[in-house]
Amino acid sequence: QVQLVESGGGSVQAGGSLRLSCTTSAHTYTHFCMAWFRQAPGKEREGVAAFGRIGTTYYSDSGKGRFTIARENARNTYLQMTALKPEDPAMYYCAFSEFCGQPLGADSYSTWGQGTQVTVSS
Repeated sequence: QVQLVESGGGSVQAGGSLRLSCTTSAHTYTHFCMAWFRQAPGKEREGVAAFGRIGTTYYSDSGKGRFTIARENARNTYLQMTALKPEDPAMYYCAFSEFCGQPLGADSYSTWGQGTQVTVSS
Protein backbone atom coordinates (compact mmCIF):
# COMPACT_ATOMS: atom_id res chain seq x y z
CA GLN A 1 0.00 0.00 0.00
CA VAL A 2 1.48 3.32 -1.12
CA GLN A 3 1.57 6.03 1.54
CA LEU A 4 1.67 9.75 0.84
CA VAL A 5 2.99 12.64 2.89
CA GLU A 6 2.34 16.26 1.97
CA SER A 7 4.28 19.28 3.14
CA GLY A 8 4.77 22.92 2.27
CA GLY A 9 1.49 24.43 3.35
CA GLY A 10 1.36 27.64 5.32
CA SER A 11 0.09 31.17 5.38
CA VAL A 12 0.78 33.59 2.56
CA GLN A 13 -0.55 36.96 1.49
CA ALA A 14 -2.83 37.25 -1.49
CA GLY A 15 -0.75 37.35 -4.64
CA GLY A 16 1.98 35.26 -3.07
CA SER A 17 3.26 31.79 -3.90
CA LEU A 18 3.63 28.43 -2.22
CA ARG A 19 5.07 25.11 -3.29
CA LEU A 20 3.49 21.99 -1.91
CA SER A 21 5.36 18.70 -1.89
CA CYS A 22 4.07 15.14 -1.89
CA THR A 23 6.37 12.23 -1.18
CA THR A 24 5.25 8.64 -1.63
CA SER A 25 6.60 5.57 0.07
CA ALA A 26 8.74 3.32 -2.09
CA HIS A 27 6.77 1.56 -4.81
CA THR A 28 7.32 -0.27 -8.08
CA TYR A 29 4.54 1.21 -10.20
CA THR A 30 5.76 2.53 -13.53
CA HIS A 31 2.40 3.87 -14.69
CA PHE A 32 0.21 5.69 -12.23
CA CYS A 33 -1.68 8.92 -11.71
CA MET A 34 -0.98 11.59 -9.13
CA ALA A 35 -3.15 14.57 -8.35
CA TRP A 36 -3.62 17.48 -6.01
CA PHE A 37 -7.01 18.15 -4.50
CA ARG A 38 -8.24 20.76 -2.10
CA GLN A 39 -11.15 20.93 0.27
CA ALA A 40 -12.39 24.01 2.07
CA PRO A 41 -14.80 23.76 5.01
CA GLY A 42 -18.31 22.99 3.83
CA LYS A 43 -17.22 22.38 0.25
CA GLU A 44 -16.62 19.29 -1.83
CA ARG A 45 -13.13 18.04 -2.54
CA GLU A 46 -11.93 19.64 -5.77
CA GLY A 47 -9.21 18.37 -8.06
CA VAL A 48 -6.91 21.21 -9.06
CA ALA A 49 -4.02 19.51 -10.90
CA ALA A 50 -3.10 16.00 -11.98
CA PHE A 51 -0.68 13.85 -13.89
CA GLY A 52 -2.35 11.25 -16.05
CA ARG A 53 -1.03 7.74 -16.62
CA ILE A 54 1.43 8.79 -19.35
CA GLY A 55 2.38 12.09 -17.76
CA THR A 56 -0.20 14.36 -19.36
CA THR A 57 -1.10 17.24 -17.05
CA TYR A 58 -4.62 18.33 -16.22
CA TYR A 59 -5.81 21.46 -14.44
CA SER A 60 -9.09 22.71 -13.09
CA ASP A 61 -10.37 26.06 -14.25
CA SER A 62 -9.48 27.43 -10.83
CA GLY A 63 -5.88 26.26 -11.11
CA LYS A 64 -5.16 26.79 -14.79
CA GLY A 65 -2.54 29.47 -15.35
CA ARG A 66 -1.67 29.77 -11.66
CA PHE A 67 -0.90 26.23 -10.49
CA THR A 68 1.74 23.92 -11.93
CA ILE A 69 2.07 20.24 -11.11
CA ALA A 70 5.57 18.86 -11.45
CA ARG A 71 7.23 15.55 -10.84
CA GLU A 72 10.85 15.14 -9.82
CA ASN A 73 10.77 11.33 -9.87
CA ALA A 74 8.37 8.49 -9.15
CA ARG A 75 8.15 9.46 -5.49
CA ASN A 76 8.11 13.26 -5.42
CA THR A 77 5.39 15.42 -6.87
CA TYR A 78 4.94 19.14 -6.37
CA LEU A 79 2.26 21.77 -6.75
CA GLN A 80 3.61 25.23 -7.43
CA MET A 81 0.94 27.81 -6.68
CA THR A 82 1.28 31.44 -7.70
CA ALA A 83 -0.95 34.49 -7.56
CA LEU A 84 -2.83 33.00 -4.62
CA LYS A 85 -6.29 34.38 -4.08
CA PRO A 86 -8.57 34.68 -1.03
CA GLU A 87 -10.65 31.80 -2.45
CA ASP A 88 -7.67 29.40 -2.49
CA PRO A 89 -7.44 28.58 1.26
CA ALA A 90 -8.15 24.92 1.91
CA MET A 91 -6.63 21.69 3.03
CA TYR A 92 -4.61 20.44 0.09
CA TYR A 93 -4.23 16.72 -0.46
CA CYS A 94 -2.19 14.65 -2.86
CA ALA A 95 -3.62 11.43 -4.20
CA PHE A 96 -2.29 8.34 -5.97
CA SER A 97 -3.94 5.83 -8.25
CA GLU A 98 -2.51 2.84 -10.10
CA PHE A 99 -5.74 2.45 -12.06
CA CYS A 100 -6.38 6.11 -12.96
CA GLY A 101 -9.70 7.18 -14.40
CA GLN A 102 -10.85 10.78 -14.53
CA PRO A 103 -7.62 12.61 -13.61
CA LEU A 104 -9.35 15.30 -11.54
CA GLY A 105 -12.09 13.09 -10.14
CA ALA A 106 -11.77 12.22 -6.46
CA ASP A 107 -13.43 8.84 -7.06
CA SER A 108 -10.47 7.86 -9.26
CA TYR A 109 -8.11 7.80 -6.29
CA SER A 110 -7.96 5.37 -3.41
CA THR A 111 -4.77 6.54 -1.72
CA TRP A 112 -4.59 9.93 -0.04
CA GLY A 113 -2.20 11.87 2.11
CA GLN A 114 -3.14 13.55 5.36
CA GLY A 115 -3.25 17.02 3.82
CA THR A 116 -1.44 20.29 4.29
CA GLN A 117 -3.22 23.52 5.14
CA VAL A 118 -2.99 26.62 2.95
CA THR A 119 -4.13 29.99 4.26
CA VAL A 120 -4.26 33.19 2.23
CA SER A 121 -4.57 36.56 3.89
CA SER A 122 -5.79 39.64 2.05
